Amino acid sequence: MEFDEVVRRRRMVRTYDPDRPVPPEIIDKLLKHALRAPSAGFSQGWGFLVLQTPEDRDLYWSVTSSGGEADSWLQRMRTAPLIIVAMSNKSVYLDRYAQPDKGWADRAESHWPVPYWDIDTGFAALLMHLTAVNEDLGSLFFGLPPGKIEAFRGAFGVPEQFMPIGVLTVGYQAPDKRSPSLRRGHRPVDEVVHHGRWAATPPAG
Repeated sequence: MEFDEVVRRRRMVRTYDPDRPVPPEIIDKLLKHALRAPSAGFSQGWGFLVLQTPEDRDLYWSVTSSGGEADSWLQRMRTAPLIIVAMSNKSVYLDRYAQPDKGWADRAESHWPVPYWDIDTGFAALLMHLTAVNEDLGSLFFGLPPGKIEAFRGAFGVPEQFMPIGVLTVGYQAPDKRSPSLRRGHRPVDEVVHHGRWAATPPAG
């Protein structure tokens, strides 16, 4: 598939065919493409937990969902045959930039204008998301509830230094309903893109 077509077809898919597992070779491709993401200082401070078996997927949903109306939007996603949790490791970045070629030996977070460990892991997740589209699969990127992170770590033996920054469900798309948020439409280009200067807002009146 041409890249332009991948971007055009990209969307968040919430409903999957539970009877069609993701082929192993495609899972391998998703993960290999994730490792091609850029990272500050080539730190590569990320980790990916891949959940394929029904037991592991059921455990994930049981420890991260509260149940009830608040989680109703998750029900369709439970049919996804593949879950990948993308996690960042801040300490890898702080250690990398304390090395002689970088020189921030104090390991202070104040050197960082934004948390690049999370941003880089997000890049990796996007590459997996786009790879899924290229393979005629659907996927959705969503957050793990903050109050469920420790239960998630405990259930899957995730070390404390790894912070889940997002979760990808992946599978063959089943008939899906359109998200009501899409009614908002895309913001016009001239509202979000500024060339040369960020034009001042005209005075009211």
